[in-house]
Amino acid sequence: MSDPTRILLADDHALVRQGLKLIIDAEPDLQVVAVASDGAQAVDAAASGRDVDLAVLDIAMPRMTGIQAAREITRRAPTVRVLMLSMYDNEQYLFESLKAGASGYVLKSVADRDLLEACRAAMRGEPFLYPGAVTTLIRSYLQRTRDGDALPPTILTPREEEIVKLIAEGNSAKEIAATLVISVKTVDRHRANALQKLGMRDRLDLTRYAIRAGLVEP
Repeated sequence: MSDPTRILLADDHALVRQGLKLIIDAEPDLQVVAVASDGAQAVDAAASGRDVDLAVLDIAMPRMTGIQAAREITRRAPTVRVLMLSMYDNEQYLFESLKAGASGYVLKSVADRDLLEACRAAMRGEPFLYPGAVTTLIRSYLQRTRDGDALPPTILTPREEEIVKLIAEGNSAKEIAATLVISVKTVDRHRANALQKLGMRDRLDLTRYAIRAGLVEP
């Protein structure tokens, strides 16, 4: 049996933290290994070198919101996956959470039902959204289609697209170089060119682009 997923749980209400910890720790494949009462503590815990696989962040926290914390964790500890926990069925919070790097969005009102499934989905690399959120995303996509801007323009060369696709599929520069029979330096150059053309900064941004552009399945 594989080791349990190590979870950082951040919420500014001690009773909520305690209740969620009980729910999570009752599962053999999940374990809370760190807790935080605000976003800044959560970032420190995730980026301190502690062994954390998944951060579960409340959106409304003092010092630094969950969305701000998600953005920082994604930047400073890119291997840590992020789930947002919220009282609010709110379109803006949902979109900002996904933009910040969250793998999923769980409503507190049904956390006892959805949180465990969301944790497992995040660790499989799958998104988790409550049904209303899926409807919101589809509505937004259809609106963008009507407005004529559903997909980003194709400004990458075929080779750059090929490398972006391989990056989005989780390949390292060395693995991409071996697959395409080119040097790691050439891979890095194409990656840098793609980032510059798209106005993006890292692997996560390229992965999101690849999904939106249909290069890989979400």
